[in-house]
Amino acid sequence: GASLTGASALGSPKSEPDAEEFYAILHDVTLCEGCQECEFACAGQNDLPAISDEDYPDAAVRRELTPERYTVVNAVETSVGEVYTKQQCMHCAQPACASACLTQAMSKKVTGPVTWEEGKCMGCRYCMISCPFDIPKFEFDSNNPKIGKCQMCFDRLKEGEVPACVKNCSTGALTFGKRSDIIREARQRIFVNPDL
Repeated sequence: GASLTGASALGSPKSEPDAEEFYAILHDVTLCEGCQECEFACAGQNDLPAISDEDYPDAAVRRELTPERYTVVNAVETSVGEVYTKQQCMHCAQPACASACLTQAMSKKVTGPVTWEEGKCMGCRYCMISCPFDIPKFEFDSNNPKIGKCQMCFDRLKEGEVPACVKNCSTGALTFGKRSDIIREARQRIFVNPDL
């Protein structure tokens, strides 16, 4: 029922974490109602195009990430009915995209986010090829192309804020905190409700 992707009862990111203890986001599909508030918040925070009224989670349609859409919610038919899954950068502990980046334009920050820096990028797209989750997206139609992906609202984290998607999740499906706390919380939820 719960998946890792890192303000809740787990605390706020006011203090700098240890180098080995970074932040993560938990997405609990048992609480997600597919309202897309996380998508709207992400678009607003990152100056991305607004989500169309016709663009909503539908089990018959697979919604994809794009260079201008950093997170999407999809409806999926399962044995327990329709559930909603959120796709975004997983901010891996050891990100393949950052390892493959020759210029360190893609890097793992000590606080947890995997970020992309335009001024360092040479456009090789090795990050796209290496990511097992197909997350980084390249602007093929642009004369000055960029890589688009969730950066865990890195600027907000520096100001002591939680990511915009987490802040705007009204059902509590998204939880932000230290990675060890997030993993502990996910395991606890699965233990308490193993059939969900």
